[in-house]
Amino acid sequence: MKQLLLDFNKKKLDMLINKKPFTQYRDDDREFQALERRVRLCEQRGIEIIKGITEIKITNVAERSQKINDVQYTCHHQWLTKQDDSMYLEERFEERSARIFQDELVEDVLIEKQPVVDHHISNVEQLTREQFTYDRLAAVQYAELWWNSTNPAYKNFEVNCTNFISQCLHAGGAKMRGYPNRSSGWWMQNNNWSYSWSVANSMRIFLANSKTGLRAKIVGEPEQLMPGDVICYDFQGDGRYDHTTFVVAKDKKNMPLVNAQTYNSRMRYWSYEDSTAYTPNIKYTFFRIIDDTSSK
Repeated sequence: MKQLLLDFNKKKLDMLINKKPFTQYRDDDREFQALERRVRLCEQRGIEIIKGITEIKITNVAERSQKINDVQYTCHHQWLTKQDDSMYLEERFEERSARIFQDELVEDVLIEKQPVVDHHISNVEQLTREQFTYDRLAAVQYAELWWNSTNPAYKNFEVNCTNFISQCLHAGGAKMRGYPNRSSGWWMQNNNWSYSWSVANSMRIFLANSKTGLRAKIVGEPEQLMPGDVICYDFQGDGRYDHTTFVVAKDKKNMPLVNAQTYNSRMRYWSYEDSTAYTPNIKYTFFRIIDDTSSK
């Protein structure tokens, strides 16, 4: 059973490394389309995937009959990637569901998680000016340490992308404020949290409007970001943001590489064109985190 799942994922890996077509996918399969977009994106960026490793761990097996088993498993992908004279390791962690019939893999899909719907949040700021110095190195170190696990010091969620970014920012010295009003400020404490701490759309509104303490400047291009900055994603282009990532590095073309959770990723290219959530209508907001040492 494990070998069937491993062989299936190795075929996808072979498609990425050798740009071979993978005919087991249907033409309307979003995951296959995402793989094709990634191959094209690698070519556009001048990226070569030197080597890939996939580790499989079966987490649950449900026997539906003597011939059919439903399997849930995790997939840890690692790709050694080369761009010009630089190399870096990109990683992703997936939760997947498969169906095996008479020792044949007949279905294998990524387990999709629905974004959290936020509520109204207030943009009213407290009058007291908070001093804030942002430690980008500490924030990036946190993002590298926890990208594929959950810190027990915080409450964590099934859809954890924005909570993870808030933790990174907090590790960089951003102070919480607004407790206990969930619609105001940015905080998590006493098993409670603000919408801006944990919901992508609310964080986007908060960062765009905050005037004291943790605050940010919207910039027009991804090249203007630095490690320690934040990207927000509106996959459908409908004005409601669905996802948040954290910049941890820049590639040789000065483009951001990001870490993220929910679908845990490390050193992923910022545009998410290889995501099943991607649509041609996608919109991004690029936030440069600013503090009291930032030049205006």
